[in-house]
Amino acid sequence: MGWVVRVAVIGSGVSGLCAARELQREGHRVVVFEKRDRIGGTRAYDPRVESDPLSIDPAREIIHGSLYRNLRTNLPRQLMSFSDYPFLKREGGDPRSFPGHEEVLRFLDRFVRDFGLAELVRVDTEVVRVARVGTRKDEWVVESRTGRSDSVSREVFEAVVVCSGNFVEPEIAAVEGIEKWPGYQIHSHNYRIPEQFRGQVVVIIGYGASAFDISRDISSEAKEVHLAIRKPGVKLGRVENHKNIWHHMMIERVYEDGTVAFQDGFSVCADTILHCTGFKYHYPFLETNGIVTVEENRVGPLYNHVFPPSLAPWLSFIGIPIKGLLFDTMELQSKWIARVLSGKLMLPSEEEMMASTEEFYKKMEENGLPKRSTHFLLFQIGYQNWLCAQLGLPPIEEWKYKMYEESLNNIYEMRDIRYKDQWDDAYWEGIIKDAKSI
Repeated sequence: MGWVVRVAVIGSGVSGLCAARELQREGHRVVVFEKRDRIGGTRAYDPRVESDPLSIDPAREIIHGSLYRNLRTNLPRQLMSFSDYPFLKREGGDPRSFPGHEEVLRFLDRFVRDFGLAELVRVDTEVVRVARVGTRKDEWVVESRTGRSDSVSREVFEAVVVCSGNFVEPEIAAVEGIEKWPGYQIHSHNYRIPEQFRGQVVVIIGYGASAFDISRDISSEAKEVHLAIRKPGVKLGRVENHKNIWHHMMIERVYEDGTVAFQDGFSVCADTILHCTGFKYHYPFLETNGIVTVEENRVGPLYNHVFPPSLAPWLSFIGIPIKGLLFDTMELQSKWIARVLSGKLMLPSEEEMMASTEEFYKKMEENGLPKRSTHFLLFQIGYQNWLCAQLGLPPIEEWKYKMYEESLNNIYEMRDIRYKDQWDDAYWEGIIKDAKSI
């Protein structure tokens, strides 16, 4: 048995639940703070939207959820499993390889039940401040507020694990002329149902999974859907198998008469511009006196996306990386943190961690990668296996990478969304068999 630490976990989404389980397994005393009235984080659908559809008004009531009603997973359920707790089909549930969001939440509910995590979670409890007590690294005050109460509770923990997610503070595209454009603007964070766009001409900015899926969802109701895409090499024009979806180069500018002009010379008179432009990392509750900052969407300095070197291991982050085997990543990060806190694993010195982090940033710069891609795992092949090595675990199975690559290709090649129904278990079994034979 190692050291026993009192740990505050901020958030009960996938990363927070992973953290809670692994910390509990190591014998730590855990309290999970969850702002919403149930576990699940962004996996829990909330039909409400914010009063400001662009989510830039600082006075707005923040809605944590970004799911829309018809959303299905972009990855097969095999890649949304834990190492010892697979996301299996269940009787009466959604049997599809790419299930709806309701099935994912039911899976997380079962995970919480089977590992006895519910008693660790304080729902409807918002963390408003996290800060060190004096200059100590192993004493953190956590101030929280329950429900709509104005009274703030204050507790002291030895360690804090930040698992508050990446889908709260939207990023908005800069569009020339937008100040005088008369149409409606909304960020995907506030998109819920396609019916509100019935008969409209909708322009969507973005080329990620949300733009791909929402364009298909809206096309069932909208008159026309036009995607403005920054990535070069995309086939422009009407999308095959979709009579009312078009791909264009990025928006050149917009005009007072409602016209949206694209860089490919095409223009439309649009009713709505929908920003599928991602999110900013945002930790308004966290006070570190400038030690941890967010600059151009880089949270840093963080040693391997988890530990701020000068505050390690008493402050850590789970779930910051994007674009990869995220369930595996969050589980491995959780195991790493839990075992470091128990003293079973040792971190390098502060100086060594900082040097490693700075070397990583330097290599990014030499390779022409912007700061905003710091946590983009597609550029960091082997990150999960590095974590496995720290933990003494075997590498990630190759079939997972093959399955992920196959799914990713369909998103970024903007193929027919019907692949989610056509790729059944037999299809994936073939992918797995091929990967294992290599």
